[in-house]
Amino acid sequence: MNILTFDIEDWYCHDDYSRDFNWDKHEVRIYEGVDKILIELERHNRKATFFCLGWIAEKHPAVIRKISEAKHHIGCHSYQHDLATRFAKKEFKDDTEKAKKLIEDVIGKEVNAYRVPSFSVTKSNLFVFEVIKELGFKYDCSVFPAHHEFGGMPEFPAVPFRIEICGEYIKEFPINLANVLGRNIVFAGGGYFRVIPYFLIKRLTRKSPYMMSYFHPSDFDPKQPHMYQLPLMRQFKNRIGLKGAFVKFQHLLNDFEFVNLEEADKMINWNESIVVPLLN
Repeated sequence: MNILTFDIEDWYCHDDYSRDFNWDKHEVRIYEGVDKILIELERHNRKATFFCLGWIAEKHPAVIRKISEAKHHIGCHSYQHDLATRFAKKEFKDDTEKAKKLIEDVIGKEVNAYRVPSFSVTKSNLFVFEVIKELGFKYDCSVFPAHHEFGGMPEFPAVPFRIEICGEYIKEFPINLANVLGRNIVFAGGGYFRVIPYFLIKRLTRKSPYMMSYFHPSDFDPKQPHMYQLPLMRQFKNRIGLKGAFVKFQHLLNDFEFVNLEEADKMINWNESIVVPLLN
């Protein structure tokens, strides 16, 4: 099962970039980036889940509306991509509820899937799952089951599982891992996808019974402005592999079938899935 997802944010919607959140001053590239993705998906007859920022829905609603009109599944990716580790529980709820409502107002339907920015959920903020359950989300894609720069939950499964909260469940679709030379690596999105050679991505995808991809419009945009304010290593991570990433993405769509979250949900026997009780 290969699941296709995108995080809909512009190149400047970055965790440590433009921390004043005065994003209107930046060059807008989201229209071109989303159009490029939608055209390719239509060409391959693929449907995906798009996790959208509430800020994009508020400032550039035409982007979200166009995705919805193309019959793709819409999810929520917070209001303005602030790390969940920077929030107390009430602040996180306010941010998520605001984003969810803005997106729903644009598309005219319920938003039932969520992904936390930069996989920033850890043992210290498990209230994330409590809040998204309380707000009515059915699916979550926030778990990065390995160590990560902004979070990571290596003790959680790397296959779909259920999170139990007071006798109710959230269906969790985590990022998947692949074993290469005895080490678990991530290969299906972001900088990992851009830096790993395609022949290896193809091999790992074939061997993986479950693959959760996660792409961004900026992953396929080598002409995006440089983020000179960031540390050199972060600049390097943001730009490495940009020139060849879209061709690799096209190869991936040619070589494999993909589904969105709602389609994947129907393919899983949840009664036999792992259950992780949420304990604080």
